[in-house]
Amino acid sequence: MAWPHYREDWPGKFEPIPWVCAEIIRHLARHERVELIVNDAASEKRARKILDRTNALGDNVRFHRWHTNRVWTRDSGCTFTLAPSVPRPDRRGRLSTRVSGRAELVAVKWRFNAWAKYSNFQHDEKIGSLMAEAADAREVRPVFGKHRVVLEGGSIDVNGRGTLLTTEECLLIKIQQRNPAMKRKNYEQVFSAYLGITNVIWLGSGIAGDDTHGHVDDITRFVAADTVVTAVEPDPNDANYEPLRENIRRLRTATDQDGKPLAIIELPMPAPVFFEGRRLPASYGNFYIANGVVLVPVFNDPNDRFALDILADLFPDREVIGIYSGDLIWGFGAMHCMTQQQPA
Repeated sequence: MAWPHYREDWPGKFEPIPWVCAEIIRHLARHERVELIVNDAASEKRARKILDRTNALGDNVRFHRWHTNRVWTRDSGCTFTLAPSVPRPDRRGRLSTRVSGRAELVAVKWRFNAWAKYSNFQHDEKIGSLMAEAADAREVRPVFGKHRVVLEGGSIDVNGRGTLLTTEECLLIKIQQRNPAMKRKNYEQVFSAYLGITNVIWLGSGIAGDDTHGHVDDITRFVAADTVVTAVEPDPNDANYEPLRENIRRLRTATDQDGKPLAIIELPMPAPVFFEGRRLPASYGNFYIANGVVLVPVFNDPNDRFALDILADLFPDREVIGIYSGDLIWGFGAMHCMTQQQPA
């Protein structure tokens, strides 16, 4: 996670954001270590003060002084994978004859260009490499042809068995185009080569108000190897009604990596959230699954309780906790967007 500092991501509404971040860290640090990125010593001092006041500061919070542009480490950070251990050359170029039976921690470092939309991303583009080094993971940089592949973590979701979810709106449409030379089959080749993916499920569009232009983590998520939750909108007059209906139609004909159909659980949408006349990408789908807890964005909406109950049924071994995100979503992201998990 990265500590919020860029006020222009929440113009006119920045003051509550550090406190929301502290609340997220308070819950996470009870169950797993939080690697917290701060810009410098002064930023760390401010973060420590707020974390201490909210009872979130402890041994499970570890600080890293790295400069960032924004807090959305799901997209700017590396994607951690576990790969079979293979012989690696020593400094003299000799391959070791000993191969550990343990999986190797690999950091897939995608190129980050701020969703092909903003110009200030130079610090964030380096974050994935810094994360890899801190985790002692082998960094791998995906390429297609002569170019590094641009990808954000929020544009994909995986089941850990070889199946990946993504959207055509994000990766294949020319608006905010990340990789102009890449087609559907090229992405599938990249996912296979760098993530071990054997099966890609292509959904259509994301939700209205999504600044990323189609990230899948607002609409459809794996909650088990064979089960997804997917957002639905019952109001025919809502902008999300038909796109989400099309997505669920695609899911009903999709299969997992073994050719078996998926179990599909419908997740309601909150009522539309607007601020300063702009619709925001409010969705319960942007939850974060942690060790022992699932953090879910909520919006003081009647559907909050239904979404929390659905997820509680799906995660009986974890606490399911709602985090008020009515202010946070003005930055166009929530729990999943601002976190990036690392395998033990």
